[in-house]
Amino acid sequence: MKALLIRDLRLAVRAGGGFGLALAFFLILCTLVPFGVGPEGGQLSRIAPGILWVGALLACLLSLDRIFALDHEDGSLDLLATAPLPLEGAVAIKALAHWLTTGLPLVIFAPVLGLMLHLPGPAFPWLVVSLILGTPALSMLGAFGAAMTVGLRRGGLLLSLLVLPLYIPTLIFGAEAVRRGAIAADPAPPLVFLAAITLAVLALVPFAAAAALRVNLR
Repeated sequence: MKALLIRDLRLAVRAGGGFGLALAFFLILCTLVPFGVGPEGGQLSRIAPGILWVGALLACLLSLDRIFALDHEDGSLDLLATAPLPLEGAVAIKALAHWLTTGLPLVIFAPVLGLMLHLPGPAFPWLVVSLILGTPALSMLGAFGAAMTVGLRRGGLLLSLLVLPLYIPTLIFGAEAVRRGAIAADPAPPLVFLAAITLAVLALVPFAAAAALRVNLR
């Protein structure tokens, strides 16, 4: 499992779909928002939680189609399906590699972009906590979508259409936790729901993704 994780991290960096592309998209989105809604600090601070979470969500979408695509092209996916390592474990490792190269850099860089959007100071720790709790679910759900569309030509659009509705609960509770932190309200309830969603996704989705891969590899 460790060897597979290291291999996927190397492939993600070499393919150019790692943290650099996601961070660049995140930065561009947060830079363009003040031009669209105006530079007034009060207005930006009100919409900052939603903008930051939407930006993180969309940035995660950029490299989802590469989770299994490279392995499918070179035949490695067939070897993984017959390897001693359960396919569910391989799916979990690939989702972890995606989170380490995409989700974790977004978590680290998000406070800097929060400054650009005038996010209130009390909300910064809750922004980081909500992203740490929520982004693993985004990567795992993305792995499910990638498993559903592996081998399809121009499957990127279909992948987005499949995954985006599944992202909505995570987006709602993540943005709400940051919003509550910004107004000094209790962010615990949305964070609890966010953690519950992530735990449920991590427990169930690897089996669904592995089943989808087995169907597509027949």
